Formats: sequence, structure tokens, C-alpha cells
Amino acid sequence: MRRKQSSRSQPTIHAVRPAETTPRAIALAPLAAVSLAGLMTGCTGPQSTFAGAGTEAENVAFLFWVMVVGAVVIWVLVIGLSIYVTKAHPGAFSEAAGLRLIIWGGGVFPVVVLAALLTWGLSIMPDFRREADGPTIAVSAERFWWRIAYDVEGEPGVAKSLPSGGVESANELWLPVGRRSEILIGSPDVIHSLWVPAIAGKTDAIPGRVNRLVLEPTREGVYNGVCAEFCGDAHAQMGFRVVAVPEADYAAYVARQAESAAVTAGPGLDLFLSSGCGACHTVRGTPADGAVGPDLTHVAARRTIGAGLLETSEANIAAFIHSPDHVKPGVEMPAFGVLPDAEIAAIAGWLGDLR
Repeated sequence: MRRKQSSRSQPTIHAVRPAETTPRAIALAPLAAVSLAGLMTGCTGPQSTFAGAGTEAENVAFLFWVMVVGAVVIWVLVIGLSIYVTKAHPGAFSEAAGLRLIIWGGGVFPVVVLAALLTWGLSIMPDFRREADGPTIAVSAERFWWRIAYDVEGEPGVAKSLPSGGVESANELWLPVGRRSEILIGSPDVIHSLWVPAIAGKTDAIPGRVNRLVLEPTREGVYNGVCAEFCGDAHAQMGFRVVAVPEADYAAYVARQAESAAVTAGPGLDLFLSSGCGACHTVRGTPADGAVGPDLTHVAARRTIGAGLLETSEANIAAFIHSPDHVKPGVEMPAFGVLPDAEIAAIAGWLGDLR
């Protein structure tokens, strides 16, 4: 007996087709790639790895761009072949041809390309480790600033002291262009990491040992350095400046740093000493001989204070003295807000003359 057919309408089932790659999408792919490249060219400035100003950074950037271009070419070939065999000419290849494509394109080709890139990458590494032919500079990374000593003899201090013969400064590293300067890196407290993206890769500063980094700037300029290892509250504000200059200018700078302070008398100095600042800071040519904080002998000649945080000015120096923790949370310098504003201004004025 035939079953009576239901009068209720049956739902229509539509097959779901995979998304198709339209000619418009294919045409926009190169445009997207060009736009991305345009955006990346905007990654310039004193802290950009794409704006190389050192031998190591330039070689690594060139290797990076070769890999990017190669990846784009391979991507275009793979997508183009996929469209060809699935949309334009389905069944154009036999099963045997497809198997050969998998073996050669998916097996042999990647092995050859990766082996070539590895060989090339390894071949440029010895150049990064060539012996230095320039000055030896000690850098002690401390929470949260950088102790720097030029023309050192021996190892950098892993405690609070510097090597014998060092001309001490802080938070501003000068380098001669075209010379390979050896940086001896240590730390008295926790692990830090010194990194100047525009010049070379990062190297850790580890308590109890000395690491070495060779920096070879290739063009003059002022570049940003950072701490690349989390070290505490003010880690993100632990920066410094790298100034790359001709060799004669570098020698003149180190000679100036070795001199005594420009102003060694006055009410500002008297207040500096009576307030206890000299117990932590050294100002050569005065009784201030502290070794806890940065050397302030030529602090006004530096571009920044607070380890790259503020531009050097009397107003910023006064603000830092008054309440350093508000300017740089986590800093270990105590606040001197209890002093009258006039006394803080006098100390800041004196420090502002130390060039």
C-alpha cells in the first residue's frame, strides 16, 4: 500500500561550497603585500632594528629581508599553483605528476632552501665575533640605570666598583664610528640585558660574571639602548643613549669626562653636600664621593636624566630630586620633597651647570 505523501513542504537543502578565490582577491594580494612592506618601512628611528646603524644590525636586517622576499615568492607560487590545479585547470596533472610535485616541491626544495639559509646565517656569525680594534668600555647594569667607564683596564665591576683606569659616566654610551668597541658587561644586583637595536643584538648582564659584546657603529647619530630583561618595577624606564661619533670626537669626549666638575663651589654644592647627596653620588673635584648612584660630575652634558627618562634641564632635575618615585616608579633614590623648593632649585641649578 502506497504511503500518502505529506502535504507539508520539505526544506530545501543547499550544498555549502568552499569559499572561492576570486580574481579580485588574487589581484589584491600583491597590493596587500606592497602595503605591508610600506608599513614596515615606517619602522625607522633611533630604536629600530630596520634602521641599522651597526655592522651586526645591518647584516641581520639584510638576512631578514631576503627571508621575507623568499617567503612571499614561495607563497605566491604555492597559491598560484593551487588555484591553477583546482579552479583554472582541474585534473591537469596526473597522480604520478602530483606525487613528483610533493616529493620535489614539498621535500627536496624546502631542504635545499633551509640548508642554504642556515649556511649563509652561520657564515656571517664569525664576523660578529671578530676581535675589537677600538676602546674597551665597561658597563655595569644596576637597578635602574647604567654605570659606564671608558678606557678600562681589566674586568667590569660586578659589585659597585669599576675597573682601574676607568673614566666614569652614566646612562650615555659614546662610541667611535667604524671601530669595534668591546663592551664588558656586568651587574651587581639582578639579571639585566643590554640592547641597542639599531647597532647589535642583546647581551645579558649577569651578577658574578662578565659578558662581552662588540659594537661597531657604521654611521653617526644618537640611538636608543634599553634593558631587555625584566629587572623590577622600573625595567621599562631603564634606558640609555648611544652616541656614535668620529674617533677624534670620541677621544675628546672621554678626555672631557676625565676632568673635574665645572663648578666646585657655591650654595648649590653646599646644599648638595648638607642634604646627604654626596653619600650616593660622586662629583669629582668636590667632597662628594658616593658610589651608590650615578656619577654626576658632568651630568648637565648628558642628553637625559633618570636613565633616558627625561631631557636634561634644571626643571626636570628639580622634579626628580623632589619626588623621583613619582617620575620613575621603583627608583631606589629617596625623595627630597621635605626640602624647601628654593633649596631644591639651588641644587638643580648647580647640577645644571655641571657640563
